[in-house]
Amino acid sequence: MRALVTGARGTVGRALVAHLQKSGGEALAWDRGAVAMDDYWAMERTVRDSGAEVLFHLAIASTPTGREDEAWKVNYEWTSELAWICRQLDLRFVFTSTAMVFSNAAVGPFTVASAPDASEGYGHQKRLAEARVMHQHPRAVIARLGWQLAVPGTEPGDNTMQRNFDRQMAEHGCVRASTRWLPACSFVDDTAQALVALTDAAPGLYHLDSNERWTFHDIASALSAEQGERWRIVATDDFVYDQRLADDRISLPSLRSRLPSLR
Repeated sequence: MRALVTGARGTVGRALVAHLQKSGGEALAWDRGAVAMDDYWAMERTVRDSGAEVLFHLAIASTPTGREDEAWKVNYEWTSELAWICRQLDLRFVFTSTAMVFSNAAVGPFTVASAPDASEGYGHQKRLAEARVMHQHPRAVIARLGWQLAVPGTEPGDNTMQRNFDRQMAEHGCVRASTRWLPACSFVDDTAQALVALTDAAPGLYHLDSNERWTFHDIASALSAEQGERWRIVATDDFVYDQRLADDRISLPSLRSRLPSLR
């Protein structure tokens, strides 16, 4: 497989590139500095000249450049244009969305039939982008992801659960973890493998989640135990939410496959 990847230097992007290369494929990183996301013809030429069979659109507005309404331009407008270009060039388009398209007031676990309701911020922009993608490219694949976990023994990316724990420890001396929150989450290399598998799936919306039944406190405690009690996990009950993403059509390895202390 020859793939063009936006967000190739991000948490999921690095894992996806590594998986493609390990599988004998080729991953071409989209250079946002060289190809402006609001220059349609430059983008069209880049996609056409790449010789790619699929475009994985993972990028988010993680590094601000000072553009006005930059998050909206990245999350919605750029996504719309890339989906249309892939439609015109008959390329597969795989777009990563988020569990955050559901607000904290929604009742999970969520299936692909659940109506997303985020009304502001990142989740709202991604929710609108999902609808726009299917309008622009009806044969596209949309994959909603949860929080990513770094693979034990590897360096965690900036957006992984473990890196968040490091920040909480530095700021507060502990990690507060609700016993009443069931987060959508998966190990990042499992997510990458599933994204590649989705290039052969039917068009439409998919959920990628490895959390069968565990609370945030369960998961945080198991991660800490796996790393020699690296973080001090403090149980709370102040956030009540079932964020899990259910989808019987694609199965990710259980969290327990790497965290055997989960029961």
